[in-house]
Amino acid sequence: MTGFVDGRPSDDAADLLSRRETGRGRGDGLPAPLRARFLAKPRFDLGEVGISDQGCLRTRAPAKVNLTLQVLGRRADGYHELESLVAFAGAADLLELRPGPDLGLTVEGPTAGAAGPTGDNLVLKAARGLAGRLPGLKLGTFHLTKRLPAAAGIGGGSSDAAGALRLLARLNGLPADHPAVIEAARETGADVPVCLDPRARMMRGAGEEVGSALSLLPLAALLINPGVAVPTGAVFQRLGLAPGDAMPEREPRRVRHDQGPTTDAILATIRSLSNDLEAPALALAPVIGVALDRLRGADGCRLARMSGSGATVFGLFDDCHAAARAASAVRAEQPRWWVKPTLLR
Repeated sequence: MTGFVDGRPSDDAADLLSRRETGRGRGDGLPAPLRARFLAKPRFDLGEVGISDQGCLRTRAPAKVNLTLQVLGRRADGYHELESLVAFAGAADLLELRPGPDLGLTVEGPTAGAAGPTGDNLVLKAARGLAGRLPGLKLGTFHLTKRLPAAAGIGGGSSDAAGALRLLARLNGLPADHPAVIEAARETGADVPVCLDPRARMMRGAGEEVGSALSLLPLAALLINPGVAVPTGAVFQRLGLAPGDAMPEREPRRVRHDQGPTTDAILATIRSLSNDLEAPALALAPVIGVALDRLRGADGCRLARMSGSGATVFGLFDDCHAAARAASAVRAEQPRWWVKPTLLR
């Protein structure tokens, strides 16, 4: 698997080349000879499906980052009612589909060892869910290159599952919003629907309510996972909500669009909200606080927060260069941590 989708560079290269604005101006932070080339680049689609030279379909499964996450209460069915502003990163797993008569999956990559048994992988669960709804569906063997940490609060498995559904939809000539695709996504996991079309948007309910795509300017960011897995169920349990309970003095607050699409307005919105799971996750894994403190002390970091139920944290920076410098410093200090400068869209 190469680092390209339809001839376009993936991951770090795409992050840099697809960047339109960082809050200081178009192309800010790029060397002068590259600025004109950068400005001429088309916007990069994180969910794009391409075709390899070998005839395989392929796509990226980008990390999902919860810029905000409010817990409104716990429903009678036991699920927690959430409202979250999510964005997606250039940091991604890679997924290929080779057409064939049967479903299959192979997994490799630097974080494959933490992905669990292949038979339980959400890629196969999503594919089986779609095949069960559409008799005669064309199938094939998936090859997943795992680069995102598992159980990390950035939806790696959910994004992989959504990528599998995109690939099967393309193979079968189905629109990505086909009812069977949406139903299979919801059945696979709460975070899968929002990952089908990886663009910034609001998600609500247990994750099944997905809002329209938002015009979020690319945000220079640094993702850090301090090498611990935090069980999602344990984090929610520390909230102490019984079915039917509401969070005290909590009402949903909508993302405002009337301030204009500026980086400062986006940051103001994010700061006005929070991640309600950060405190319970910190109680379970104090090293999350160490990572957050490291981000907050980095030059150019404008905001630092945990994503999802942890343990991954993110910092939003003045520009890509500031994020890259911070990444180099953190890697030198903590060589066992997963550290990734990227863009959020």
